[in-house]
Amino acid sequence: MKTKIYSLLMAVSAIPVFSQVGINTSTPSATLDVNGTVKVRNIPATTALPGYQILALNEGSAQISQVDPQVLLNTNTNTSVYAAKKTAGISLLSLGLFPAGFRAVNFLAAERTLGDTALFSDTDNSYTIPSSGVYQIGFSFRYGTGLQAAILANSPGIGIVRTRAGVATTIDNRPFSGANLILLSLTISEGSINSLYTLQAGDKISLGLTGSSLLDAGLLGSSVSSFYIYKVSN
Repeated sequence: MKTKIYSLLMAVSAIPVFSQVGINTSTPSATLDVNGTVKVRNIPATTALPGYQILALNEGSAQISQVDPQVLLNTNTNTSVYAAKKTAGISLLSLGLFPAGFRAVNFLAAERTLGDTALFSDTDNSYTIPSSGVYQIGFSFRYGTGLQAAILANSPGIGIVRTRAGVATTIDNRPFSGANLILLSLTISEGSINSLYTLQAGDKISLGLTGSSLLDAGLLGSSVSSFYIYKVSN
């Protein structure tokens, strides 16, 4: 009996010494070190995150750590989102590399309503694509009051130009519409574009007017324009 009690005491006293347990490994490096797969057959579900932690695997050490759910929510922020609106002082920028007849609206980073100013350049009034993928772009422009005497001779309208490796290409455009209203030739001088485009990191996006050489500068100053852009897919 004394021998059994002694053996039991020895076993109990040894427990703190061997505080690390290894499965499929003789050299555990954590309290429980499993060298293999883990299967859990029954996991209760929760309908809300408050009060819970998410477990994540460290690919370097193979250790599992708790992660605040808010960290995951923050990583889902779309950093490509940018929007701006210009309600006065519109002028048009003409660069030699632009396609013939295209001039960019002089949007400024200070006129943004959403997004990081680092995405937009005041030098050439362009948005720079931060990462390759599919982007949603919306662009609208109202010339003056939106209804003018006929200015269709030069086919004015709105357009989106992409500059890649120094080459500028029109990727979309919409002409202003004309109409005869009781013998008056009028131009509905308002247009919008909303569509998806495949773009590459470093592309520059310019938004402006096509065929605009005959437009009145005074009416440009009282025009309104806005745009938004954000990445929707890789």
